[in-house]
Amino acid sequence: MAAQDGTIAGIWPTLVAELRRRPWWMNVLWAFCLYMTFIYVPFDLFFKPVAEDEEVWFGFVLTGWAAKATEPLHWLIYAAGAYGFWKMSRWMWPWASVYAAQVMVAMLVWNLVDARGGGWIPGLIAAALFAVPTAALWLAKGRFRPAS
Repeated sequence: MAAQDGTIAGIWPTLVAELRRRPWWMNVLWAFCLYMTFIYVPFDLFFKPVAEDEEVWFGFVLTGWAAKATEPLHWLIYAAGAYGFWKMSRWMWPWASVYAAQVMVAMLVWNLVDARGGGWIPGLIAAALFAVPTAALWLAKGRFRPAS
């Protein structure tokens, strides 16, 4: 994504063109994947004490070393999402929607099984909110292109 004229000002049109390749909501998901890949997960993995570490998989919370051991998998998932949204890779469909569906189910399960969860009503509300990007990603098949 280098600017053609080599200046900082020349980067702006390139960035705008890149963002126009996908709808706004997909840019939000891409930005989230970038944040998780380059800021949050590295902090969590390398700086957060093991005693404070938590990872949620399918709605169940892992703590301590179990969380640390599975964190690289979350890192890989977010990095793949960041790359896939950047390139609009064909393999993102259906895998982005499958992962989003897993998060949707996990939101319900977490609310039901974790002591900090709110039960059925908050769980269903959270799942319904995550159903929106899940459905949008499922319906976005035509936006993803063959690998080049």
